Amino acid sequence: MQIGRVVATATSTVKHPTFEKERLLVVQLEAADGAADGEPVLAFDRLGARKGSRVILTSDGAALRKMLGRDTPGRWSVMALPDDL
Repeated sequence: MQIGRVVATATSTVKHPTFEKERLLVVQLEAADGAADGEPVLAFDRLGARKGSRVILTSDGAALRKMLGRDTPGRWSVMALPDDL
């Protein structure tokens, strides 16, 4: 799990079939001190996070495969929207 901040939404006209009708966010991962931690990642969101929202992400492939299907190439998904950090 890792904390991040939503910086944008992502749109694609051509995508893997398991990505159809899924909401994709561009999320900047954050270190413990709140500084950016690496490059932004694409994350699937079914919780309704908005630009500027802090989110808790997981890169657990099993969780995403359960949501999107066994053959999904996706990696990151929003697991929670924290009230306060």
